[in-house]
Amino acid sequence: MKLKHIISSKQFEKSFIRSIFEKADQIKSGRYNKNILAGRIMATLFYEPSTRTRFSFESAMQRLGGSVISTENAYQFSSAAKGETIEDTIRIVSSYSDVIVLRHDTLGASQVAASLSKVPVINAGDGNGEHPTQALLDLYTIFSKFKTPDFTVIMIGDLLNGRTIHSLSYLLSLYPKIKIIFVSPKALAIPKTLKSHLIATKIDFTETEDFDFALKKADVIYQTRIQKERFKTKNDYKKYFGRFIIDESTLQKIKPRSIIMHPLPRINEIAPSVDSDPRALYFQQAANGVYIRMALLLYLLGPKNQ
Repeated sequence: MKLKHIISSKQFEKSFIRSIFEKADQIKSGRYNKNILAGRIMATLFYEPSTRTRFSFESAMQRLGGSVISTENAYQFSSAAKGETIEDTIRIVSSYSDVIVLRHDTLGASQVAASLSKVPVINAGDGNGEHPTQALLDLYTIFSKFKTPDFTVIMIGDLLNGRTIHSLSYLLSLYPKIKIIFVSPKALAIPKTLKSHLIATKIDFTETEDFDFALKKADVIYQTRIQKERFKTKNDYKKYFGRFIIDESTLQKIKPRSIIMHPLPRINEIAPSVDSDPRALYFQQAANGVYIRMALLLYLLGPKNQ
């Protein structure tokens, strides 16, 4: 089925992922029409701060010849400051654009937007829900190093609130030979809905607080930050901040061919001294976001859909 909106990783099938990755490879090699989306307008509507996601979407659209209308702080610099609802905002913005990229602090906001929009809506992160385009670029980065989907991924940090964790886990569950080890304090473990999904799809996964145990088994190390904005009090945040850190001593424990990833931004959970290690791929990972998002924009707005 043709996707009109990109809301959740659970929408994706392997054939869709394969086609997006093939298009991203083509774009990365420079084989694409740089004016193919001329005359098309993308609205980036962000109610939460963002650097990589907003800039990579805007870069992607402009590299394809399209244009962008944008707000980086919609609560302050849009009619939301006057009390306008997200529903009314989407009704209006969808009349001004050909695609809406939405980041919102409320779980499910993108689904609400999709139900009202006249144009495709792309979920750029909704509260502690999902971030499906991040998951695609994450998997694209992993598959650039592991051609066969038969490896062990460890995911570290705030797994309860980490929307990148949720979306990537849903994608990994499409590949039955992949193993996942979740590393977090018990209070920040993966949500019950995700756990139920992994059980239903018969994915081999483990939950642990033993960082060293997981590191020794990892082919892919997916580190995340403890998300200060998701905690009710500073004390709750401080309780978990700095719990799992990758530094030079960590590099001695991991496999020679393992890779280290992070959706960014990082705070202190990966030491800057790790950046020069060839296994550290998080900056390459971020760069891949432009190619994946260009491929998605072509999927939604390309000539076959005009």
